[in-house]
Amino acid sequence: MATRTDPADVLDRVGRHWGWVLGFGIITVLVGIVVLVWPGRTLIVVAVLFGIQLIVMGIFRFASAFGHDLGAGTRTLYALLGVLSLIIGLYALRHVLITVLALALLLGIFWIISGAVELFNALSNREMESRGWAIASGILGILAGIVVLVYPGISLVVLALVLSIWLIVFGIMAIVNAFRIRRLRA
Repeated sequence: MATRTDPADVLDRVGRHWGWVLGFGIITVLVGIVVLVWPGRTLIVVAVLFGIQLIVMGIFRFASAFGHDLGAGTRTLYALLGVLSLIIGLYALRHVLITVLALALLLGIFWIISGAVELFNALSNREMESRGWAIASGILGILAGIVVLVYPGISLVVLALVLSIWLIVFGIMAIVNAFRIRRLRA
């Protein structure tokens, strides 16, 4: 069965599924409200999910160490990585507040490095479009990273609040788009 790429047919097919976009928007707004109401608990949930992810990854890495097509060195590395991931994941679940602070430190370091790369790229490329914005973005990234490193606890709560507002706005935009998509079908 060939699919038609006529714009009217494409709009009709998309319009039939506007409810998915609406559902996504509603869920996004609800998640944003939950993060706004409980920013501290949201950070705890993120830390717990991180710990669980490490444990699951550790189990899979350790199990993959017994694969048939692996050399002895690769098996050893996978097994070590699996055990290390399990240990760190269990530690992350046992000491959730330390995990939250560690995530804040990693985020701060990432923003500093990312900002420095952005700044270096903008300064070394004079023909770059929106060079001024790239320079400003790089400086902002570096400053944000420094703030997160100096005040990790406060910074994470502020980040959670900013994330919640962004989720609410993004969800509202998705809801509006869902109704626009529905109108296009008619």
